[in-house]
Amino acid sequence: MIREFFLGFIKIHILHHATKRPVYGLWLIEELSRHGYQLSPGTLYPILHSLEKEKYLKCRQKTIEGKKRKYYKITPKGKKALIEAKEKIKELINEVII
Repeated sequence: MIREFFLGFIKIHILHHATKRPVYGLWLIEELSRHGYQLSPGTLYPILHSLEKEKYLKCRQKTIEGKKRKYYKITPKGKKALIEAKEKIKELINEVII
């Protein structure tokens, strides 16, 4: 059950960071680890692929130093979902914490 909750938090984090700039897997693993999430590529990449499949993220591939890297950028649908999630988070914090 706890894992399911954290997966939701991770998705929100990904959408949040993808609003700032295009993001890629290794950077997200490092960034999320600063927030206490220890993710393997085997956990993160299926999340990214599902967010892309659901049209919350759009993927663009670039070659960096001879290696292909996928960059993910938020879509209008992803922005809308993030706004709704933030509203729900505020409501939850006000009810549970404050």
